[in-house]
Amino acid sequence: MRDITVFSGSAHPELAAEICSHLGTPLHPVRVKRFANDCLEVQLQANCRERDVFLIQPLVAPVQENLVELLLMLDAARGASAARTTVVMPHYSYARSDKKDAPRISIGARLVADLLVAAGASRVLTMTLHSPQVHGFFSVPVDHLHALRELAAHFRQYDLSNTVVVSPDLGNAKEAAAFARILGTGVAMGAKQRISDDRVIIGSVIGEVEGKDVIILDDEIAKGTTVIELLDRLRERKVGSVRIACTHGLFADGAVDRLGDRPDVEEIVCTNTVPVPDAKPGSKLSVLSIAPALAEAMRRIHDGESVSALFDAP
Repeated sequence: MRDITVFSGSAHPELAAEICSHLGTPLHPVRVKRFANDCLEVQLQANCRERDVFLIQPLVAPVQENLVELLLMLDAARGASAARTTVVMPHYSYARSDKKDAPRISIGARLVADLLVAAGASRVLTMTLHSPQVHGFFSVPVDHLHALRELAAHFRQYDLSNTVVVSPDLGNAKEAAAFARILGTGVAMGAKQRISDDRVIIGSVIGEVEGKDVIILDDEIAKGTTVIELLDRLRERKVGSVRIACTHGLFADGAVDRLGDRPDVEEIVCTNTVPVPDAKPGSKLSVLSIAPALAEAMRRIHDGESVSALFDAP
């Protein structure tokens, strides 16, 4: 990997180190300094001149702190004459703010995309955006990966002959259908209505689920409100075993333990796009690594090869 320089922000250095291990290239240090007035200063501590620079930083809590750190890293790389700067952002938390669904609100996904480009991003590599249209908010190339193959490889260890993939809502139905095709199972979905950030109603489940083993697939799980509501509807339909899968395991406010305490849940599976909170001993949580996929995508970007050939959903 000649002429490549990789840096990590403070958000998820463990993932960055694993990616660099797969690439066979060093992870270069970043110095972050906080002034007395609470402003940040960032220094990239390796040569960037005419290099292919990759900045690894998912937007996770504290989101605003990590976002500003990323913007300063981008500005530093541009000021250091980097040939190209790619933001490797496994989780784009602002993707949930993708539409104007109430008067006088901002569309945060578009605004943050503009900020990243203005700060110096030449390209963005991300995974499982909350809404497909967010891809179009960027004015630079975006490689949008998914974790379906990693999740599918995990679930193939089970007997899937009586299994159905269930999406909690219509918005995730296309990804659930692609996942079901990979596994060779049926697909169903919940009819969800969001009342507030932490309150949803799923009035019914569309599809054949009675007596079936269920894999619930969502893009991210934060407080777990939607999944818990869906579990109640599935119990009414007398399903068999239930496993939960997502790409981004945020698990805020003890969500992983709250879901794991449900007797009908046999397993919770996520990837390490974000740092996963510690669960209690005996947890039902399994964490899969997406570092090999991100590393291969970065290698292909650097070498000018096709990324979509590897990561497009079948």
